[in-house]
Amino acid sequence: MDLILRNARLPHAPETLVDIGVKSGKIVAIRPNLVADAPQTHDAGGCLVCAGFCETHIHLEKSRIIDRCAPEQGRNPMAMQRVSAVKHSFTPEDILARAQKTLERCIENGATRMRAHVEVDPLIGLRGFDAVQHLARDYAWAIDIEICVFPQEGLTNSPGTEPLLIEALRRGAKLIGAAPSFDTDPAAQIRRIFELAHAHSVDIDMHLDSGDTPDPADIHQVCALTEQYKLQGRVAVGHMTRLSTMPQATLDPLMRRIAEAGVAVTVLPATDLFMSGRDQTENIRRGLADVNRLAAAGVTCSLATNNILNPFTPMGDGSLIRMANLQANCCQVSTPSGMRALFAMLTTDAARLMNLPNYGIAPGNPADFVIIDATTPEQTVAELRPPLAVYKSGRRTVTRARPILHPPGIGKP
Repeated sequence: MDLILRNARLPHAPETLVDIGVKSGKIVAIRPNLVADAPQTHDAGGCLVCAGFCETHIHLEKSRIIDRCAPEQGRNPMAMQRVSAVKHSFTPEDILARAQKTLERCIENGATRMRAHVEVDPLIGLRGFDAVQHLARDYAWAIDIEICVFPQEGLTNSPGTEPLLIEALRRGAKLIGAAPSFDTDPAAQIRRIFELAHAHSVDIDMHLDSGDTPDPADIHQVCALTEQYKLQGRVAVGHMTRLSTMPQATLDPLMRRIAEAGVAVTVLPATDLFMSGRDQTENIRRGLADVNRLAAAGVTCSLATNNILNPFTPMGDGSLIRMANLQANCCQVSTPSGMRALFAMLTTDAARLMNLPNYGIAPGNPADFVIIDATTPEQTVAELRPPLAVYKSGRRTVTRARPILHPPGIGKP
């Protein structure tokens, strides 16, 4: 063996300490008191060890631009317009530098898998795509990145966008997405994205149903097209804030419909909270779809970051644990089982949404894991417990020291 991680607690059985043996970048043994030698050992000290976090929805190429965008005026954030107004200033070098900083924060916070959503349109061309693809190669030692290209500025109303989407798919983008709410013909955009996904044999991950009212909801069309094209398990939708506005009698059958169609849902707590309820000045709605209820209805769900330091979300640090804690606070999740479910939406459920093979702490899988300063998943979420170390293919990629208190008089004779 090349590495033995000792005294680890696994999320599904945190009451038992186990050792994890690694050889040639893969997990080869998991058992208590593993009898073996290795040139490297790491004592987890009874901490929680999980597979690397999966960041399922993030915009690297438009992060860290809040300082160059016009300030927000009044209650209307005008986020898309404020970003669009500065896209012309995005040079390849600028995109690369900003995206790199954001990517490194995500890695430091335990992400080892990522789905980066990248805008392509005549304003930015493929500059964002090229930069993120470059980072994917440069940071393969720490994280696996797949790219989902999508038309943020519209598709049917944006001539020249579709050829760019096709070129990005030809160059290696793994998924295609959509943002129908910014199109003059949302239904037509959704149909065309499904046609392109079918033609290029790629999966779909859309921005969908961000809004402050129950209707109109595009999820009905997405479910129908998912079944028509036999893409069950290969379609995901992000945001879905309209679900938070629906009465129970409408929501329950819709959740079952989403589950039956095999459509997954990603909720983006920081952005969805920041952007929702802008038509209100008091008793402001939260705007967060309840992922715990969705998961209980059989929907595969994840929690993700979305934007960092831009008009859609002018804050953020790349911590998925923070996203789970934020979701728990806002949707009033307090039970251990509820928090464990949120933790799974950063790990196993998120991996299922991404259709990742060989994910998890199991023999034969890649030795990608995070050591967290906690003993259970629910403690991690409730207390915002940080990662202490991250491994990718059995190689340590991140180390974070525990804080040390220095009371007066300690160490003095």
